[in-house]
Amino acid sequence: QPSRAPLSGQSAWRAVARRERTYPGAPRRLSNTPNALAPQGALRDSPTALMRASPPMRLPLLLSLAATASAFYLPGVAPREFKDGEKVEIKVNKLSSTKTQLPYDYYSLPFCKPPEISNAVENLGEVLHGSVIQNSPYEIRMGKSDFKVLCRKELRAKEVALLGQRIREDYRIHLIMDNLPAATKMIREMPDGKTITMYDRGYPLGFLGSNDRPGTAPKQPYIYNHLHFVVKFHTEPQFEGARLVGFEVEPLSVLHRYKGAFTTDMSKLNLLSVPVGPDLPAQPVLLKGETLEIVFSYDVAWEYSPIKWASRWDLYLYMGDDQIHWFSIINSLAIVLLLTGIVAMIMMRTLRRDVNRYNEQDKEDLQEESGWKLVHADVFRPPAMPILLCASLGTGVQLLAMSATSIFCAMLGFLSPANRGGLMTAMLLLFVFMGVPAGYASSFLHKSLKGVEWKKNIILTSCLFPGIVFTIFFVLNFFVWGEKSSGAVPFGTLCALLVLWFGISMPLVFLGAYFGYRRKPLDLPVRVNQIPRQVPEQVWYMQPAFSVTVGGVLPFGAVFIELFFILSSIWLHQFYYVFGFLLLVFIILIITCAEITMVMCYFQLCAEDYHWWWRSFLTSGSSGLYLFAYSIMYFFTQLEIIGFVPTLLYFTYMLVFAMLFFLITGSIGFISCYWFVWAIYGAIKVD
Repeated sequence: QPSRAPLSGQSAWRAVARRERTYPGAPRRLSNTPNALAPQGALRDSPTALMRASPPMRLPLLLSLAATASAFYLPGVAPREFKDGEKVEIKVNKLSSTKTQLPYDYYSLPFCKPPEISNAVENLGEVLHGSVIQNSPYEIRMGKSDFKVLCRKELRAKEVALLGQRIREDYRIHLIMDNLPAATKMIREMPDGKTITMYDRGYPLGFLGSNDRPGTAPKQPYIYNHLHFVVKFHTEPQFEGARLVGFEVEPLSVLHRYKGAFTTDMSKLNLLSVPVGPDLPAQPVLLKGETLEIVFSYDVAWEYSPIKWASRWDLYLYMGDDQIHWFSIINSLAIVLLLTGIVAMIMMRTLRRDVNRYNEQDKEDLQEESGWKLVHADVFRPPAMPILLCASLGTGVQLLAMSATSIFCAMLGFLSPANRGGLMTAMLLLFVFMGVPAGYASSFLHKSLKGVEWKKNIILTSCLFPGIVFTIFFVLNFFVWGEKSSGAVPFGTLCALLVLWFGISMPLVFLGAYFGYRRKPLDLPVRVNQIPRQVPEQVWYMQPAFSVTVGGVLPFGAVFIELFFILSSIWLHQFYYVFGFLLLVFIILIITCAEITMVMCYFQLCAEDYHWWWRSFLTSGSSGLYLFAYSIMYFFTQLEIIGFVPTLLYFTYMLVFAMLFFLITGSIGFISCYWFVWAIYGAIKVD
């Protein structure tokens, strides 16, 4: 490279500011205008309109915003104003990769460190996510554009190998400023020709060279050692100072060169690799001697933005074209309308005709009983393994109450992504506190089945399925710990989970069981014979295996489109915040599970098969099997996970997710079928 005249720090910054800021593989930037980052009108104005609305008008506004599901801040989350020249702290978070799914501590790699590293206080959800939030050596002052060299690192062979491995594994770095995550700006062109601005969380650690990138060797790792921070701020006459509303990072790989002795004092450092730009040679992660020298630098640019503080998360949470979500809703509604028509036909025509005929037969004694009335003396006979059924129902009700409450609170904005780990923490706490309905449902069913081992029932309800999940989580934690990942849950956190389980959840299950056992059981509408009736041989399509398998198709079909976005948010590290759509899909799922189970139960009883207890739970619960099958297809078509431990984590967690989905949908189907059987047999007259 030809020699360059050394520039001072301020001159270097001016040179940087004059250049177009791009890096290899980065999307093009919009013009540097305030309107360049303006989001869609609904996204920008809805939170503000909601806050300005009078109390009587807030509920209609909330319902109207449910479909768009724009995030907003609730009262109590106060913005912070920065005065000119005030220090703006940047914190470092974890390193994450969609290929390994294993987060790592930022300082596990040889980056520049502050004189003293301090950890931020983390909530339970952040710990379970593997977040490690610490201070950083970046020094930024409000409104002060600057160019600085951070430090020089001399890496040995082991550190070079680790850095190259993390680049090949496609790791991204996550920073935080004023509770805003660092993001890479992307410009997306819509089918109608319009362009929209979207944010991708974090920035890549580096890239692999290729023939498409001039000056790089194919498959050679290069590190992004220069960061260009674009900090967006908003000012209004109503408050003093400025509020930060955007934090963009544009990384560059620069092979820094300098004359003389190295120093971080920009007035004394003779830096040759300026102005910094994409035309400079990139910094390879390649050891040529005993050590590899890497110089880290950064610069800061400040831009005014018309985006208000309450709407600053809109670009992070923008889910793209929402037509696919509406298609999901319409698809689900079509399934619901189909099932509703079938149920209405059964309930209003067939059942009414059957009830009238059976009642007339009782009066006139004209002919023998037939159809579903024929099994009236056996339909309420207790099933096999009644305690397991009660425990499954109790845990399913607990998960159902937790899911409904979590989705509703998230739709209202209580679980904003601004509160990192808030959703995970809220779901854990809600599951713990929903032990009361779990104990009540399990004990009431157990008493209705005339069960006697009430202690065993309560212990299984509070320990069986939570114990299975905790055991799987505990074993997987050893594999994550063996990879030295920050995702390994500390022993203290495991103890805290056990305290929540045995100290709060289990007593609440006992409390709910107390009220459930105190309640008087429902009187059976018909008596039960002492000798069970023989079930006639069933046709092939009424066999338990076939009918149960078919029963799960429609509940899964009602949610599988939205399931794609949920899996993408989990395994591709994307934001998911269209909880308005999710609430609608969840309601449709409940209706679908209830209706398909009642329809299948009616056909089963008409075939003189009275073993409906477990069949009703398994019919809608079999949708969990389809969910797991879908996760296998998703793994091979959408993900690029590498390694044994990441693959083990994916399939094990998806198996747990499918089991929990089975319990939720199975409980919905059982409760609806329980009511259905009670209703139809209570409407006929039997001697």
